[in-house]
Amino acid sequence: MAGFVRVEMEDRVAIITIHRPESLNALNSEIVNELTMTIEHLAMARDVGAIVITGAGDKAFVAGADIREMVDLSGPEMQRFSERGRRLGDALGACNKPIIAAINGYALGGGCELAMACDIRIASDRARIGQPEINIGIIAGFGGTQRLPRLVGAGKAAELLLTGDMVDAATAERIGLVDRVVPHDRLLAEARALAAKIASKPPMAVALTKACLRAAAEMSLSSGLAFETAAFGLVGSTVDKIEGMRAFLEKRTPTWKGE
Repeated sequence: MAGFVRVEMEDRVAIITIHRPESLNALNSEIVNELTMTIEHLAMARDVGAIVITGAGDKAFVAGADIREMVDLSGPEMQRFSERGRRLGDALGACNKPIIAAINGYALGGGCELAMACDIRIASDRARIGQPEINIGIIAGFGGTQRLPRLVGAGKAAELLLTGDMVDAATAERIGLVDRVVPHDRLLAEARALAAKIASKPPMAVALTKACLRAAAEMSLSSGLAFETAAFGLVGSTVDKIEGMRAFLEKRTPTWKGE
């Protein structure tokens, strides 16, 4: 795809790069819409098993939403901008392919929110992460007030959102904001390796596992358990379930059909 969002394919892994390095990959409306469409397109691609999202350059994953675009927006226009961000978050969640954020630098504001909407977050040891919106007179508007407490707890989320402070990669890992920290020069290789490992698994089981994990964040325990039971029945009717179990019993490597 053209524009600010670039996609490379490597085996069954799609690597999305947000390419606006001169603005530290800041998210404007065009990028948000393009990224949403890209995710929706990749969700339908049978040759994609997992997705990695990163930012161009060595300085930033995404340094935030584009303040130059927001500064003259009215309240209703700000709400529409937030709605675009919400649609992006919804697309990331609804995508049946696991999405890994490879955080290669600053992930602030909308960048932090983009990373939190992914399924797994791997950070460079140079990464700096935070929600600094309070410092410019606004609040997080792309899901930060909702996803951050689910990841790090209410108290730590309140501290980060109300102070606008950034945390380094080690602190982000300690509080659960990222899942792994790796040396900067190993970041993309580590993210690709994890994505490739996931992409080698049976696609239906991967998609249903992701759906169940998302349900766990949004449903009560009893509703989530019911969702899991239904998903277990659905995956039990797949060709890959038969292949996986027969391969196990026959001590051979399974050949997945994605059916």
